Amino acid sequence: MTQKAKGKKVKKMTEEYKKLDKAEMSIWECCELLNEVVDDSDPDLDEPQIQHLLQSAEAIRKDYPNEDWLHLTAVIHDLGKILLLPRFGELPQWAVVGDTFPLGCAFDESIVHHKYFKENQDTYNPAYNTKNGIYSEGCGLDKVMMSWGHDEYMHMVAKQNETTLPSAALFIIKYHSFYPLHREGAYTHLMNEEDVENLKWLNIFNKYDLYSKSKVLVDVEEVKPYYTSLIEKYFPAKLKW
Repeated sequence: MTQKAKGKKVKKMTEEYKKLDKAEMSIWECCELLNEVVDDSDPDLDEPQIQHLLQSAEAIRKDYPNEDWLHLTAVIHDLGKILLLPRFGELPQWAVVGDTFPLGCAFDESIVHHKYFKENQDTYNPAYNTKNGIYSEGCGLDKVMMSWGHDEYMHMVAKQNETTLPSAALFIIKYHSFYPLHREGAYTHLMNEEDVENLKWLNIFNKYDLYSKSKVLVDVEEVKPYYTSLIEKYFPAKLKW
């Protein structure tokens, strides 16, 4: 699929899902719903999805007790995976989970399975195969079209439901699967000053997202009052999804 075709597909997905007409429920209800999701890209996680969210959040809470917004970000960052469920379109795994990357500029070699891009004709298209492509240096990542995934969807849900979480939280939600950026340092030339500041928090967050999985389970009922209080602080009681 060419970048132009991918771009059209992303735009179509964005237009479809930004309607937020699939469900109306609270953040905590969505956390519980996420337990129905099976993420094939995460085969080593045998416990319910909510355990990963709470293990990440509790680990951050211990080390950063005053950053309650970061605790909540850990709880909600993967909620977009509900796109795998029938009532949300039952999208295929490749369209929901896995690494994300920019469209409209050269495919960086750090993108997972980069070798397969040689089959994509846009690799040879001068409109798209340069460092900046259709963008300008320092334009800001909010101007960059990313491949579709659960990150993009949850970012959309949070913004359109007018969350009061800080911009760093929204940055984490949208780019936590953008491994070429935060693991390899690719595409930093497209970032603006706000992105640079927010990336610092994403780098902190990723340590807990990737390495907090444990067989020691969090007592969900014990911690629920704390996290529901944060949900009340930063979100409306019911959200459109």
